[in-house]
Amino acid sequence: MTRQRLFLFSLAASAAIILQARSVPEKGRISADHYQQTVKYLASDGLKGRGTGTPQLKKAAAYIAGQFKALGIPPAAGSSYYQTFEVTTNAKLGKGNELSFTNGSGKKQAVGLGQDFNPFNFSGNAKVSGPVVFAGYGITAPEYDYDDYAGLDVKGKIVLVLRHEPQEFDEKSKFAGKVYTSHEQKQTKAVNAKFHGAKAVLFVNDMSNHPVDTDTVDKFSNHVGPNSPDIPFVQVKAELASQWLHPTGKNLKDWIESVDKTMKPSSFEIPGLNVDLQVNVLREVRQVPNVVAYLKGETDEYVILGAHFDHLGMGEQSSMAPDLAGKAIHHGADDNASGSAGLLELADYFAAQPKRKRGILFLAFSAEELGLIGSSYYVNHPILPLEKAVAMINMDMIGRIKDGKVFVGGTGTGSTLSAVLDSVKAAHPKLKLDLSEQGGYGSSDHFSFTIKQVPVLFFFSGLHADYHKPSDTWDKIDHQSAADLVNLVAEVTVKLQDAPQRPAYVKVSAPAPQATASASASGGGGAWFGSIPDMGETKGGFKLSDVTKGSPADVAGLRGGDLITEFDGKPISNLMDFTYALRSKKPGDVVPLKYKRDGKELETKATLKSRSQMR
Repeated sequence: MTRQRLFLFSLAASAAIILQARSVPEKGRISADHYQQTVKYLASDGLKGRGTGTPQLKKAAAYIAGQFKALGIPPAAGSSYYQTFEVTTNAKLGKGNELSFTNGSGKKQAVGLGQDFNPFNFSGNAKVSGPVVFAGYGITAPEYDYDDYAGLDVKGKIVLVLRHEPQEFDEKSKFAGKVYTSHEQKQTKAVNAKFHGAKAVLFVNDMSNHPVDTDTVDKFSNHVGPNSPDIPFVQVKAELASQWLHPTGKNLKDWIESVDKTMKPSSFEIPGLNVDLQVNVLREVRQVPNVVAYLKGETDEYVILGAHFDHLGMGEQSSMAPDLAGKAIHHGADDNASGSAGLLELADYFAAQPKRKRGILFLAFSAEELGLIGSSYYVNHPILPLEKAVAMINMDMIGRIKDGKVFVGGTGTGSTLSAVLDSVKAAHPKLKLDLSEQGGYGSSDHFSFTIKQVPVLFFFSGLHADYHKPSDTWDKIDHQSAADLVNLVAEVTVKLQDAPQRPAYVKVSAPAPQATASASASGGGGAWFGSIPDMGETKGGFKLSDVTKGSPADVAGLRGGDLITEFDGKPISNLMDFTYALRSKKPGDVVPLKYKRDGKELETKATLKSRSQMR
């Protein structure tokens, strides 16, 4: 028996449909050859890494939709397989980016855009002017007894800060020494300046301590950066910064050497220097699709099969091969053409079944690599009622199975999931399942369903040296082992389809929080809050998708959907702000919070704990 699958490359209604014939395996079987062909296409040079918002991602979406159509699996709703949503995908410089200054002479001097200064792509937009304060490295690190802002008034002023951190080449440094801490990150310096009241940041390479650097400003990156700190953040050349400091009798080299020796910063206002700055960064919003198809069952309950099909495009800042970021295609064969190919093989398999007790919803997500945005959008705008979903099965990076070992997360999120896996694994002796009850949380799309109380299973073959690199190519995929795993997933799905009772959702504890710099410095006792972020794009605060049971956030009365707008008196605009504000606290601190729930402004207090107190 044969049938055809479509290769649908249409990007518009008038585009042509191209058919490529493919044989179909016998009913009830998964084809390793078909699986390999799909991975090879999705990870091809022609799709250029399937970056979110690119034409190549649309090609991949059209291909997946075409497969569903050829198999006779209809859209989940209406006539379109696409569920579209908006994502910020690019940044570019708008009109009016200007920097000028006056010093003791009173003469205004313009600074060349792209030559002597350049905004960063995550800069806030504003027109500001004011005196300039040199704030050293721009670091506040109580865990290291170091604060560039100690005794310094920068409220309503512009700060000049250095790249890097003190004693970075000293292995005995209180800082990490040769290994940068989070305080070195540009966005950390930006948020710290904002929390101290600064209205803009001028960022400069500390050239005297880094002779390998060149005195040029970083090229503006059009790839979307982290969330904006809401104040202008631009880079200026070291030569310009040295010119500004010259009248004070101080220079960067001497300042850096003194601080490296004493670890006592000496920040100061630069007399007579006034800067006028205007930043206009345009962040481009595009429509991107999830691809959704549905096979009806005899009841209105259903099983969800999912995988994301986007990847990194040319890599940009998400690349694990920095020298090739933005220069080479990041093919994403394992991450996640492998899971997408598995999803289509399952569609092939179940389309051939004559009937089923429960339906199957096929979900191909996009924008996973930007923060689970596609799956987060779906669970907040479900096409089918989520309460009718008996389980969600997610396949992410299933193509590099080594020695038969496969990680399966989320087994504790459903009352019958462990038993279902036990009933099928004996038929697959080559696969060694490593089961985890807690796997419902994590950095893949099943997480979005966990927080909506849908039982989940997450299939994953493990990280490898090609992760997020151009070398994640189709020829490294073990298509036979992957097909074996997809066969197992098919059997699990059949069990969930036909079981007399659906699995009851069980809320399991989230994994212990990762150590922070403060936690490391205090023997693992850094402050912990217990919030689980909403991975979708939010504005005006830090949105929670859930809180860990018994955590400070839970005890304070917070819950999923709340939007934190202020933490310990500091304004919170996004996750980056919240992370920095929490980092400065310690276990036992009582912090006031302001938050919004259903549009209503509320206040509470939370007593922070350490990770060890929750064990």
